[in-house]
Amino acid sequence: MAITGNVLGYCLMATQRSLLGFTFGIVVLATGTAFFKPALQGSLAQNLDRKSSSLGWGIFYWVVNVGAAIGPMLANFIRHDYSWQALFFTAAAVMSLNYLMLFTFKDFASGSDKTANPGQVLVRTLRTLGDWRLATWLLIMSCFWLMMYTLWDLHPNFLTDWNDSGGTARFFLGSSFFPDSWAIQTDRGWQVPQEILLNLNALLIVLLMIPVSWLVRKMRTLESMVLGMGMATAGVLVAGLTNLGWVFLLGVVGFSFGEMLTGPKKNEYLALIAPADKKGLYLGFVNIPVGVGGLIGSKLQGYFYGNFGEKAVLAQKYLAENFGGGRTWDGKLGTLDAAAGVERTGAFVRLQEVTGLDPAAATDLLWRTYDPHLKVWLPFAGIGVAAIVALVFFARAARRWRDMDA
Repeated sequence: MAITGNVLGYCLMATQRSLLGFTFGIVVLATGTAFFKPALQGSLAQNLDRKSSSLGWGIFYWVVNVGAAIGPMLANFIRHDYSWQALFFTAAAVMSLNYLMLFTFKDFASGSDKTANPGQVLVRTLRTLGDWRLATWLLIMSCFWLMMYTLWDLHPNFLTDWNDSGGTARFFLGSSFFPDSWAIQTDRGWQVPQEILLNLNALLIVLLMIPVSWLVRKMRTLESMVLGMGMATAGVLVAGLTNLGWVFLLGVVGFSFGEMLTGPKKNEYLALIAPADKKGLYLGFVNIPVGVGGLIGSKLQGYFYGNFGEKAVLAQKYLAENFGGGRTWDGKLGTLDAAAGVERTGAFVRLQEVTGLDPAAATDLLWRTYDPHLKVWLPFAGIGVAAIVALVFFARAARRWRDMDA
């Protein structure tokens, strides 16, 4: 059922051209994933103990990131040489390979009550979430994953608008080991596509996840998460407060080590504190921070980037403030088109025309004038710091709760 939902979702996304149809495809895909991940994670939790949990969850996270490392490179090739439609059909075909894997799984007793109806399951779920300690931990992790998603969801826009990866692109072009598609010609010269830069995150996890999991196998999961959250927050700051490609990659290194110390451990923590008959239920909860972080985070990302970070909007602001031709601007985005005298899509080109600057110099002008890196990334880093402080207090309190201390 879960695999079929994923396959149908990708096929719908490949064939639907309307917003409603494409959105329906996303919903079908998300529904399939909602069945797939808790079942898989619950099965893993049933077969791990305290001695094997760190390495076991590390291997699980490693497998996930093998796909995450291959996916962007494959996507870059398929959409560059073929089309977006071919990319979605390819994803559906790869997902369908899981049908073959089902024959290798051996069913085992989960210990849960399989006679309960959906209403009873819902009541049991809400009652479990009524534990304020569990709810507090989920809230803390939601704040952290809200910040984490900025790297994957917001940085593609930030990199495209502001980051100068020309040096990295020239390195790729000068080497016979890298595909030509890893460097593209833009109005600012040769640059590296954002999906290739960001893919360093998944690549590092593939290379180092299992050794890192082995090294921290004796640490309390909560302490490992505190350390990881600190490293990830520092990585987000380094990656966000620069417009240089190689510095961004240094930030990704820090972020990736933080993710390796946090991502698998959140699964491990819930698996360790879950009652034997509620492994699947608790591992379903691990997706709540991801969902809350993605939902609220996307709203915050849209606000901060739309107002303070998008290059086209800042070009309009510069035109309105310096070349308004007597027009006054009230500071609202809704009136910016009229105040700037040009729509957002043409604002950056108009800025070059009136200032006589080339694309690289015009980008630098906006960067120095409006500080988009500070106004966009500091608020998200602040959320990450708040989550770290909260988890420190939670970890100390958990030492007094035998059922929550892991």
